[in-house]
Amino acid sequence: MSAMAARAPCLLLAAALALAQAPAAFAQAAGDQAPPGFRDAAEETRFHALASELRCVMCQNQSLADSNAQIAQDMRREVLALMRQGRSDAQIKQHLVERYGEFVLYRPRVDRHTWLLWFGPGLVLLGGAAVVWSIVRRRAQAAPAREDDDPPEQEW
Repeated sequence: MSAMAARAPCLLLAAALALAQAPAAFAQAAGDQAPPGFRDAAEETRFHALASELRCVMCQNQSLADSNAQIAQDMRREVLALMRQGRSDAQIKQHLVERYGEFVLYRPRVDRHTWLLWFGPGLVLLGGAAVVWSIVRRRAQAAPAREDDDPPEQEW
């Protein structure tokens, strides 16, 4: 009997165990992605509004509503639990900011930590306009003044 033939029953047993556990794993994964059960339409509307205003902390630029990451699923469950505790939208956002940082908000608040984020693009634009104005002014001053009465001398 070859070594491969001796291992065949063990391999078959391992494959059977793996196949037996596969439906449970798929059901668990599908259950995690299933939408939460809402009590009424108002709760669902509020949940979707909040989830679209919050950013997934793992994804680069996806909202909590759009992300399929495990952390986003956990955050959605947390948001729903906080809603059911009676917290306001502002309190829920504040809780998530305390836990995950200002990055979780699509529209961060204007304060001393985020002023560069809000006003930086305008400062860059003003700086670029000042550079262009300075270059144009220098070139205008450096160009020789030409009188319209005297035609330029041409050599033919």
